[in-house]
Amino acid sequence: MSRTARVITVSDRAAAGVREDLSGPTGAELLTNAGWEAPVVIVPDERTLIESAVRAAVADGARLVVTTGGTGIGPRDVTPEATLPLLDPVIPGIAEELRRIGAVKVPAALLSRGVAGIHDGALVVNLAGSPGAVRDGIPVILGLVDHVLSQHAGGDHA
Repeated sequence: MSRTARVITVSDRAAAGVREDLSGPTGAELLTNAGWEAPVVIVPDERTLIESAVRAAVADGARLVVTTGGTGIGPRDVTPEATLPLLDPVIPGIAEELRRIGAVKVPAALLSRGVAGIHDGALVVNLAGSPGAVRDGIPVILGLVDHVLSQHAGGDHA
């Protein structure tokens, strides 16, 4: 299986260069340490740009796409709305677990509206936009990605 991933940081300020992206590089480092090639792309909080970035990542061969940012309840937080129409099937248990483990440390993690599922044979997961959420979430994703992709491709249960 290809070990190509893409991390997509969703942030108006990081895309404009007025704030350093901390969560994207954190995710890329964790994925790289686990054997994945994981470049980072930064896009503003715009539904069409987020959707295009996810589609482009998968078209470029990514089997895992992790977004970071834009999952909250603010008016510019549109990552779930951009991602959800791309997913078939949706895998709600992943997002539920990410919220659960995040809330152990930061109760506001329950406000994340991130989603997860399959887009054209790749696992796509929305994480909140903090380095802590990424550090907590990537191990969950890494523990599931191989099984998810195998199952989606018709593999048997291990």
